[in-house]
Amino acid sequence: MIWWRTFTLGVKSLTLHPLRTGLTMLGILIGVWAVIVLTAISQGASDQVQKQIESLGATTIIARTVKPPEEKLADRSASKYGLLRSELDQILATLPTIQKAVPIREIRRQFTYRDKLVDGRLVGSTPGYAVVNQLKIRDRGGRFLTDADGLNSENVCVIADGVAEKLFPYEEPLGKRIYIPEHTDFYRVVGVLESRNPSAAIGGSLDSQDFSKDVYIPIQTMQKRIGDTIVTRRSGQFQIEMMELNQITLQVERVSQVRTTAAVIQNILAPKHSEIGDIAVVVPLELLEQARNLRLMFLGIGVLIACISLMVGGIGIMNIMLASVTERTREIGVRRALGAKRSDIVRQFLVETIVLSFAGAFLGILLGFAGPPMYRLFIGLVASGFPEQFEALPSAIRDSQPTIVYETIPLAVLIAVMVGLISGLYPAIRAAKMNPIDALRHE
Repeated sequence: MIWWRTFTLGVKSLTLHPLRTGLTMLGILIGVWAVIVLTAISQGASDQVQKQIESLGATTIIARTVKPPEEKLADRSASKYGLLRSELDQILATLPTIQKAVPIREIRRQFTYRDKLVDGRLVGSTPGYAVVNQLKIRDRGGRFLTDADGLNSENVCVIADGVAEKLFPYEEPLGKRIYIPEHTDFYRVVGVLESRNPSAAIGGSLDSQDFSKDVYIPIQTMQKRIGDTIVTRRSGQFQIEMMELNQITLQVERVSQVRTTAAVIQNILAPKHSEIGDIAVVVPLELLEQARNLRLMFLGIGVLIACISLMVGGIGIMNIMLASVTERTREIGVRRALGAKRSDIVRQFLVETIVLSFAGAFLGILLGFAGPPMYRLFIGLVASGFPEQFEALPSAIRDSQPTIVYETIPLAVLIAVMVGLISGLYPAIRAAKMNPIDALRHE
């Protein structure tokens, strides 16, 4: 009953000054809101990055060609660099742990059908490419590349949904032949892919990929029809580039084999490439661990920023409670004269600060739950108002869906109450130590 009476007195005292009470709660409210929203945004961005890395596979190893600086290329007129087919053969002969190997060659090209034209990416690969990149044929018949297509160097292709929409807006693409002007070759369409979201760049390890403008042909056909030498024209000058493979995607049987296999691959490729620096070996499993560590770091930074906000709110509570003690000096004197103990005075002021903290925390939680929709609304407004700047943002921000970390809610409330309790302790003790006679004489 004593605590309930103290609670009701505290609430009545706070409601006598609603504006002051509201402004005092504001610091706690913002602090709790910041904890929930900042952790939700960092969790959403982290989930987006982890999904991209996990889509590569925990048992996957990627060896890719990296264009070296011009000064490191020995012959400027015919620049040859990157992964070689012989190195892929050597890796497969050396490492029995590898279950699947997918060589990839990519070239920027134009594709035409009758009077329609689209710029895209010509990708030479094997049937395993669809598996490692999670590509699916749409439900209208058709197929992906087969081993027989490669063995016979067939002029067949599988086109992405974006290419199909541009070249065949009113026709069924299957069976039609698209033309590549640079190589004067026709390729028969045997399959059309379902839409697939682009994959974002992951740090400096992997480049972003937009699958919507791809045309896939057997890598043996690319080697036979196009070859390794690509002539491009830049700034009015012709540049010759020779490359056998852009990337080799390898899969091992077990996760425990990933790091040792990657180390052996590094050793196999190092003699020819370490000096020029034209290859990189990427292990998605390691990237995933780095992303998880970054997530913890961002969560920690978010909580730290929010705690600073809560501390500022606590200073506001202390300031207001000190002013309240001065303002209510005569009330304190009357209560002491009527027999109230020092503990009763301390209890009253502490209850008021705890009520302030709980009320601010409760409102902060309500606003925190509104944070994810507000974030998506803000991102939508930025996308419509500033499309170019929006596209320049990392996909982890553009495509992320803020996810509330429910474990942070009790933590935020606990910190808010502790801050309120500590902030109200000094004013409460100061009020309790007042001499009743001096308090009654106070004007």
